[in-house]
Amino acid sequence: MSHDTHVRTAADPRLLSPAYLWTTIGSITLIFLGAFESLAVTTIMPTISRELDGEALYSLAFSSTLAAGVVGMVVAGGWADRRGPSRPLVAAMAVFVVGLVLSGTAVDMYVFIAGRLLQGLGSGAIIVALYVVVARIYPATLHPRIFGAFAAAWVLPSLIGPPVAGVVADTISWHWVFLGVGVLVLIAAAAIVPALRQLRSMPASAGAPGSRWAVVWAIVVAVAVVSIGIGGERGGAWSWPIVAVAFAVVVVAVRPLLPRGTLLVMRGLPATVLLRGAVAAAFFSTEVYLPYLLNEVYDLPSAVSGLILTVGALSWASGSALQSRVGARMSHSRTVRIGATIVFVGIVVQLFTALFLLSPFVAAAGWLLAGGGMGLVFPRISTLVLSHSTERDQGFNSAAMTIADSTASATSIAFAGLLFAAFGAVSGGGFVAAFALAAALGLAAVPIAFRVRD
Repeated sequence: MSHDTHVRTAADPRLLSPAYLWTTIGSITLIFLGAFESLAVTTIMPTISRELDGEALYSLAFSSTLAAGVVGMVVAGGWADRRGPSRPLVAAMAVFVVGLVLSGTAVDMYVFIAGRLLQGLGSGAIIVALYVVVARIYPATLHPRIFGAFAAAWVLPSLIGPPVAGVVADTISWHWVFLGVGVLVLIAAAAIVPALRQLRSMPASAGAPGSRWAVVWAIVVAVAVVSIGIGGERGGAWSWPIVAVAFAVVVVAVRPLLPRGTLLVMRGLPATVLLRGAVAAAFFSTEVYLPYLLNEVYDLPSAVSGLILTVGALSWASGSALQSRVGARMSHSRTVRIGATIVFVGIVVQLFTALFLLSPFVAAAGWLLAGGGMGLVFPRISTLVLSHSTERDQGFNSAAMTIADSTASATSIAFAGLLFAAFGAVSGGGFVAAFALAAALGLAAVPIAFRVRD
């Protein structure tokens, strides 16, 4: 982007200014569709597995997508650093659409899972490529706002995705849940074409030389993450050894995919990337068991107990909007510290609720806090990662952030599942153990946040 463009837009930094309008619409729509597809599959998967006679492959339909996503993040990050984000974004959208078509036309479970694998590969690459697009197209003053919009686009499908997917599957066919999203992705791709042309016209930057082993390490991480998920899900005597070995593999293999010093919590970018993983691990390992707690211990109907997730989603979107409006009036480092602390407090409320059998309304109030904290911290972490990056490593750092998020979340959920199985659900001890782990992770995130720097 030319200096004149920056001068012109600096006086009117809005996401819907003519210079950014179609890029904003296309980018937000792609994020929304990726999130919608993920949640829609969760809703209609029982129907799909029954019709395709694939009950034995049920979990693989999810774990394969997660595993492929890690690989897509690494591939897109390195490609964007070397050649710019336009080519990897186009390729990622194409792979995502092919995956949707493959799943949407599947007549057996193996073809369906192959489509899910391509969807994960494409969606992981899309997210990383879009982060680099933001870095190259938007001025830094707009980064908190665009990432706040991304967060809202990711949360909104949790409100409308499940019912819409259910209606489409019941009234038309589950096939059109995938095929319909594919059509919408093509429309979003058309909206983002002007940005791609602008990116192609920019002078190429000399990207940092990527490691030839990066994709190999990503595949190792992906397989280990899937192993953690399977081990945590199945339980049994061998679960702890399987998860422990897989976790050790993740720690070793993920190091080359993260900024140097991340696992040592070095100040600045390394701590920022690690914070993303820590808060994600704490939040999502709590979210998995909250509706279960309300249903099992408080005997609330599933429809009612699930409303607590809606509370968190709305609060997350509100927190994202708040940090966007505050903008530069509150520093990024201060915002993430406040956000991480609020997330921790919200999770502690869930621990106390399970431990002392407090009112479900207390749990809802706590989750309102936790969701708001995530809305504050997630967009600012994305902004900070780009502020610490140059054109040589924007893709690598964006991929590292999303990898930290997904691997930490999968690992914490698996360990929470093992604790839950060990302490049991009938007495409520399993919920206390799972929430205690999440609270410990949330507590660990707070000092990490104090090592973040603007």
